[in-house]
Amino acid sequence: MERKEFLKRGFVSLLGITAVAPLIGACSSATVDPVSTTTTGSTTSTGSTNGSSSSNCTVTPSETEGPFPTKVPANFVIKDIRSDRTGVAFTMNITIKNASNSCAALAGALVDVWHCDKDGYYSEYGGTGMQSADFTKVDFLRGRQVTDANGLVSFTSIFPGWYSGRAPHIHVHIYNSAGKSLLVTQIAFPYDISNTVYTTAQSYGYTKGKQDTLNERDNVFSDGYTTELATVSGSISGGYTLTHTIVVNA
Repeated sequence: MERKEFLKRGFVSLLGITAVAPLIGACSSATVDPVSTTTTGSTTSTGSTNGSSSSNCTVTPSETEGPFPTKVPANFVIKDIRSDRTGVAFTMNITIKNASNSCAALAGALVDVWHCDKDGYYSEYGGTGMQSADFTKVDFLRGRQVTDANGLVSFTSIFPGWYSGRAPHIHVHIYNSAGKSLLVTQIAFPYDISNTVYTTAQSYGYTKGKQDTLNERDNVFSDGYTTELATVSGSISGGYTLTHTIVVNA
C-alpha cells in the first residue's frame, strides 16, 4: 500500500481513544489564519491559544499515529533527536495540560515525538511502496521526554520537511506517568513559516520547493486544526522555535 493510499483510507488508532483520520477533501470552517509579524529578519506566526486558561481548555483532537510510529519509544529517551539529520535548526517546546484539573500543567507525563526529515523520510521504515528510501536500520527524529513541573518538554531537532499528500506535521503520543496512553495527536504548521523554509532554505538541503498540501486540504487536519496549529518563531539563519500546548484528560 502506498503512503497516499494509507492516508486516503484513514488509519484507525486504538489506544484508549479511537481516532479515524478524515477523508481527503473534507471541508472545514474551523481554520486559523496565522498572524505574522516580521522584525529584523525573524518571523512569528501565532497559532492556537488552547490551554491558556481553565475557560479556554478543549481536549486536543486525537489523530492517527501511523503509518510510521516509533516501534519502541522507551529506547529514545533523548532531548536532541537529530542524530545524523541536517537542516534548519528547530526547537520544540511542548506543554501538556490536564483538562480534568482546570487545565493545570501535567507533570510527569511521557511525551513521544517523531517527524520526517527534510526530504520527507522517516527512520525505522522504508524499502516499500509506503516509503521507497530504506531507513529500517537507522533511527533519527524520534524522542521521548518527561514533562517538568510546568508540563513542559523540549526537543532539539531540524525543521521537518514534507511529503506528498500531507501538510507538514509532528506526531505526538502522550502517556501518564504509569505508561497509560492519554492521547495520540499531531501538530500543524503555519503556512507562511513552512513556505519560507521550503522555498528559500536550499543551502540547508530543502530542495523540494513548496509543500503540495495545505492544512485545510490535509486528510488529517481538514476537519479543523484550530487547536493543533503551533506558534512558530525565528528565522532560517537563527533557527526556529515551535511553542505549542496539548490538552489531555488525565
